[in-house]
Amino acid sequence: MLDAVRGGATLQGARDGALANLVERDRRLAYELAAGVLRRRGQLDRMLELATANPRLHDVLRLGAYQLRALARVPAYAAVSTSVELAREVAGEKAARYVNQALRKVARDALKDSLTVAGSGMRDAGGTHPAWLVARWRRRFGEAETERLVAWNDTKPSVTLQPARWSSDTLRTRLRDAGFGVEDAPFGVGIRVLRGSHASRIPPPAQLPGCAEGGFVVQDPAHALVCRYAAFPPGTMVYDACAAPGGKSVALERAGARLLAGDGRRERVGRLVETARRAGVAIQVAVADLLAAPFRCEALAGVLVDAPCSATGTMARHPDARWRVTQRTIARAAARQRTLLAAAAALVRPGGLLVYATCSLEPEENNDIVTEFLARHPQFARVPAAGAVPADLLTPAGDFQSLPQRHGMDGAYAARLGRVH
Repeated sequence: MLDAVRGGATLQGARDGALANLVERDRRLAYELAAGVLRRRGQLDRMLELATANPRLHDVLRLGAYQLRALARVPAYAAVSTSVELAREVAGEKAARYVNQALRKVARDALKDSLTVAGSGMRDAGGTHPAWLVARWRRRFGEAETERLVAWNDTKPSVTLQPARWSSDTLRTRLRDAGFGVEDAPFGVGIRVLRGSHASRIPPPAQLPGCAEGGFVVQDPAHALVCRYAAFPPGTMVYDACAAPGGKSVALERAGARLLAGDGRRERVGRLVETARRAGVAIQVAVADLLAAPFRCEALAGVLVDAPCSATGTMARHPDARWRVTQRTIARAAARQRTLLAAAAALVRPGGLLVYATCSLEPEENNDIVTEFLARHPQFARVPAAGAVPADLLTPAGDFQSLPQRHGMDGAYAARLGRVH
């Protein structure tokens, strides 16, 4: 998985490709190791002095050190011996001796250098995130909020369910009957699953009660709130232009909109279809790129553009994203977003709605995009729906903005734009 991520794959994609033939227990451990190494890579590299190590051994050493320092259930001798064997396979006997010596030192120093963020202060922030990104957030949010944001990203994300075929009460009851705890997600948007008296761990969503029956979809409150903020009037035909994996399409349909969901990435459309089928919603699905959408100009009453972005608001859920993002990544994403938003605007008829959304925290991908768009398209204006979401989640301009360190959920942004003439 780490090889695949280094080659440009997402961690989710690497997981799906690498773990299919493992039993569930081994799949969980392998994913936890890969995700943990990605979250803590900077700290691990400093601890291991990787600048002087054979590059072929870097991930071997990181995996061994992460087990020694963060996974109490893995005995130290097992973490060292498996790493030594892997090093021997990768680079020979000399490499095996080097790894053995390095990891035994890590084990001896375990009490001196903790991998936990809690109580460690901002000195660790540069170790779990790129230093330039932390500096950027400090300028925007300040020291204390940036520390909370980094700490949020370095914890395992919670599992939040949004009811689909089942009611909220039914979903809660079935989860409790299966031994899980439940609590309201922030702002009461969804149900968070907790370990309970009879459940020592939270399994993958596919193993939770109601998954096979379509009782729920897995969706963070931030993304469900984007759909509430969109507030398309019931009966509106809405084109969800970048729809996969489908959670927002499901939420919009359940709120009364009629949905045509499109995505230009053919490999992801199957998941979109499966999400809609399982949730029992009537969604038309098309393989369609927004830049070549199969609609006439000014044909639609509603368009949602959930634009591809740097994903800096979902780094707890996608730990690989922090090492993939660069200043150029943000600039390239913004250029793409401008193009997508302009293409979507051409499809909206007078009196219609255009909703632009991202899961980025960066102004260049959010407010700056919308401000520039409105300057170039005077036929559009911001038209936030009064009372659609709590006021705490609105920017001074009336856009939606959730921040992990303030709101306890993913970071997301949305602007609701009306074609006024």
